[in-house]
Amino acid sequence: MKSGLSAPVSSQLGRLRIDLGALCANFRRLAATAAPARCAAVVKADAYGLGAAPVVSALARASCRDFFVAHLEEALALRGMIGAEGVLYVLNGVARGAEAVCADAGIIPVLSSVEQCRAWQAFAQTRGGTAPAALQIDTGMSRLGLDLQSAAELAQDAGFLAAAPLRLLMTHLACADTPAHPANAAQLAAFAQARALFPQTPASIANSGGIFLDGAYRGDLVRPGVALYGAAPSSEAMPLQRVVTLDAPVLQIRTIPAGAGVGYGLDYAASAPRRIATLGIGYADGWPRHLGGRGAAWRGGVRLPMIGRVSMDSMSVDVSALAPDTLAEGDLVELIGPSQSLEDVAREAGAIAYEILTRLGARLHRTYAHIGD
Repeated sequence: MKSGLSAPVSSQLGRLRIDLGALCANFRRLAATAAPARCAAVVKADAYGLGAAPVVSALARASCRDFFVAHLEEALALRGMIGAEGVLYVLNGVARGAEAVCADAGIIPVLSSVEQCRAWQAFAQTRGGTAPAALQIDTGMSRLGLDLQSAAELAQDAGFLAAAPLRLLMTHLACADTPAHPANAAQLAAFAQARALFPQTPASIANSGGIFLDGAYRGDLVRPGVALYGAAPSSEAMPLQRVVTLDAPVLQIRTIPAGAGVGYGLDYAASAPRRIATLGIGYADGWPRHLGGRGAAWRGGVRLPMIGRVSMDSMSVDVSALAPDTLAEGDLVELIGPSQSLEDVAREAGAIAYEILTRLGARLHRTYAHIGD
């Protein structure tokens, strides 16, 4: 295993283990499901908080060749990790003045407005060459992308097409996590109109959830994100391997009498004598404050209810269900793992798996397990 921290491991740090073997297994399974479409990887937001450099390196070794990030800065940091055949797409396009940096690095901006398209075209023409790009169509999400009328005008503009040869035509599904939602079919129909405008351009519509819709949604390239990291994107998704395990250390164990309060605000009061453990993890580490009084940790298959509020650096759990000699200071309890999935945590926190992953804090001690580790 390789550590994400150079400093020695502190017994008081939460432990985040990222299984790169499981990550690559999920990629291969998603790629097999999407075939003959190619399978890309969405690695924005530092690979959903898990560490873009090790994640991208592992996926590149697993034959992933297409990567999506949100910002140009993210793409520049990863460019040297994906090999000469790799392609990096920037979902938010490129800011004015950064066109040369983007093009010189061989990074593909996803153009989503007429203004972005014209700025990219002018940049390419000023340089006297071409600058490849991707084009995003808004098919009903009302977030990013050209409307169909603007796309039709661009499709007839020989100057734009010559200056900015299109590598990809894409859209984004708003409701792919709800397979029966009528918006999915409506967006597919709208995207079919856009594809007819650019018949020679490879097309991409499916995100993680879209991969498990009808094959018509897969196009030429699918773009899984959260599914790579082990979270089921919809009820139709196949089982995926767990990529993330999170454990928290026990800082202290004490017995409190009936009536004693715990934590800020003393929101919890013991109804009887209880043994409680204070854990070295809190909302500064990304553990949701909303889980106070409703979430749990686990030890040896035993649920340990969270009591009181989640603090910045710590929280408390009731360990009365454990035999007194089975847990000691410095031991680890499970927060995400075999007994409690990422989706379980998200559901109890009133959040989504994406949110839980991307909030996991930088001070958690990260280790990366590779295939065979």
